[in-house]
Amino acid sequence: MTADETAASYIPGPAEPLPHQLLSALAQHRMATTSQLHDLLRPNVARQTVSTPLNKLRQQGLVDYTVLPQSNRTRAWYLTGEGARVTRDFPALRGRPPYPITSATAASLRTAHTLTVVRTHLAFAADARRLGHEHGPWDWTPEVAHPIGDGERLVADAVMHYSSVDGEQRRSLRAFVEVDRTTMSSERLAVKLIEYSRCFHYESQPVGRRRPVSTGPAWLRWYPLFPRVLFVLTGASPARLRNRISDLQAMVAQHPLVAALAREVPLGAAVLEDIEEKGASGSVWAPLAGGEPRPWTSL
Repeated sequence: MTADETAASYIPGPAEPLPHQLLSALAQHRMATTSQLHDLLRPNVARQTVSTPLNKLRQQGLVDYTVLPQSNRTRAWYLTGEGARVTRDFPALRGRPPYPITSATAASLRTAHTLTVVRTHLAFAADARRLGHEHGPWDWTPEVAHPIGDGERLVADAVMHYSSVDGEQRRSLRAFVEVDRTTMSSERLAVKLIEYSRCFHYESQPVGRRRPVSTGPAWLRWYPLFPRVLFVLTGASPARLRNRISDLQAMVAQHPLVAALAREVPLGAAVLEDIEEKGASGSVWAPLAGGEPRPWTSL
């Protein structure tokens, strides 16, 4: 089979066969384990339903995997360069640049954070299924960049789209999600709030204008309302994670720009293990502006 024939055979049709969904999911999420792909795409069927087509895609040179250390040979899958080329024109991925991983060594350098971000998505997806809400595999976009001025960009770990359903009423929600594995200092984590504040207030200027002309906040190009900001923490003792949440709350209290953001945008933080145990909609989210823990939808 030629490269063009391979690409043509994997252009998704209306029914979105499972191999197409696997390729799309890896293009969207960069990397995922067999178990994560199973939970994301086919949570109610045998795991082999996912592992068999994955191995076929590997034989065709579209995906590959790296074996996670100390994991009973758990495989983390990713697109090859050819797989990234094939998925470039998939409808669900239009406008998203491909990120092929060139080797198992390169993949191993990205696994810990990337797989934790996928793990976070799965917690929201499982909760949405339980509640009858709308949040699927393509409602989570990793590594989204927005300008914040001075040639700098904010890069969110993910942007989440979520629709809560209560009878005939639907509520569309959006969130920036920051996943913290306790690999950076608590101060550096809290500084992320300043970046979100800059994004909230940043207004781009039309090219060629000598005088400033207000065009409104730049984020209005993408969102009707500025997404809430959710910090998901893991990788340390409960006491240390509580301290990091306290440092985020202190940044809201002490920094005038962040305080202004908090008056307009819901901000919250939770521990990933609590989200997985009690559900993302549980009262596990600490409002960064202060108050008792509550669901993320009620921040």
